[in-house]
Amino acid sequence: MASLTIFGSIVPVHAWSIVVAITCILVLTVLANVLQQIFLRKPNEPPVVFHWLPVIGSTVTYGMDPFKFIFQCQTKYGDIFTFVLLGRKVTVYLGSKGNQFILNGKLKDVNAEEIYSVLTTPVFGKGVIYDVPNAKFMEQKKFVKFGLTSDALRSYIPLMEDEIRSFIIRTPHFKGLSGIAQMPPIMAEITLFTASRSLQGKEVRAKLDTTFAKLYHDLDDGFQPINFMLPWFPLPQNRRRDIAQRKMTQIYTDIIKARRSKQMGKDSEDMIWNLMTCVYKDGTPMPDAETAHMMIGLLMAGQHSSSVTSAWIMLHLAAQPEIMEELYQEQLDILANNALTYDNIQKLPFAMNVIRETLRLHPPIHSIMRKVKNPLPIAGTNWVVPPSHVLLAAPATIGMSDDYSPTRKSGIRTGGKAWRIPGTRRKRRWITDTASCLREPIAHTYPLARAGIGALASNMRICKLLLF
Repeated sequence: MASLTIFGSIVPVHAWSIVVAITCILVLTVLANVLQQIFLRKPNEPPVVFHWLPVIGSTVTYGMDPFKFIFQCQTKYGDIFTFVLLGRKVTVYLGSKGNQFILNGKLKDVNAEEIYSVLTTPVFGKGVIYDVPNAKFMEQKKFVKFGLTSDALRSYIPLMEDEIRSFIIRTPHFKGLSGIAQMPPIMAEITLFTASRSLQGKEVRAKLDTTFAKLYHDLDDGFQPINFMLPWFPLPQNRRRDIAQRKMTQIYTDIIKARRSKQMGKDSEDMIWNLMTCVYKDGTPMPDAETAHMMIGLLMAGQHSSSVTSAWIMLHLAAQPEIMEELYQEQLDILANNALTYDNIQKLPFAMNVIRETLRLHPPIHSIMRKVKNPLPIAGTNWVVPPSHVLLAAPATIGMSDDYSPTRKSGIRTGGKAWRIPGTRRKRRWITDTASCLREPIAHTYPLARAGIGALASNMRICKLLLF
């Protein structure tokens, strides 16, 4: 009994000692990190955003609201600064000079594959996009480009129109004269349907009503931020992602083999037909597995950007019904009894400008990263970005800044009120003067503009948004 009493008295003391030791270690770690930032700053590198924890750094504040974090740092440090993201030093360079420095950097100096491959390859599959050397990736972009021609887009319009009309008729959300609907999931669903009906092909669309939608959802869950740093972490989402990726690859390869076995002639403009006939410069036809993986990548990328933007448009229209009425009136005035065709929907300037404003205020992509391979001096400064850093460009910040629109003071920094800006430079930005707004720079609103297929991919997305 005495021994038990002694043991019971020892354990609490021992546990308390462990707690004290851990606390001391944490305090000393934080103190050392703070002192290092104050007294051991490197004058030849951009300023580092102050942070308490050495590995966590600014991960939480950046992750909660990237644009707010970037603008706050820009105010304090200028257009060039470095912050710690899960142990990595990320150097941000804002503005048009920053976009040029990062996005047009030489391949020997900056690399995208090392950043994104760990996230995209398990979802898309091997042999495509960031899982291949840049030269092969450029060839694959050209393959996709030829599948997004104006003729292809013209053939997609009636297919997407039919899909949207069918969705509205059959979905329970739009029954009756009034009701409440959650627009983000609805727009995600309808975007998936239109993408599969047009770009993906009729076989893929037919499978969406069975198992394909579930596989897509599991693949989409594979885009977890933690996979940037810990791709090997055994998350349940990652296991489901891997299973879904194999099954979806098999679905696409079965479609390709069925088309070839029937010796079918090309009967549509879908991307599968396009990729099935593509040949690399060395004379090698694009393998079926790579075609399947590229189709998965196109499905994921196109669906995300279109569904997010369309959801924001619907939410803004619900808040400002007068704009909805103007959009409707424009359709009556311009389209009248004309059919919805590729050429006709280009004649809707007000609708186009609403899309432009939404993309400016709510860009689908906030950060574009590159791995530094060689020391990069920054012109006009004494700073050099070392190879241990990651570069981050944020093209969308140009359109949000007051420098880009000096008289517009309501924007992302003051609650995102830029959709309603009475008494400023324009009644509504982009909207009242179509001729002048089309001359304004808008490349920053389209993240795909830097991907080599930017204009054509953006045209595809805008066609879908105009139809919505």
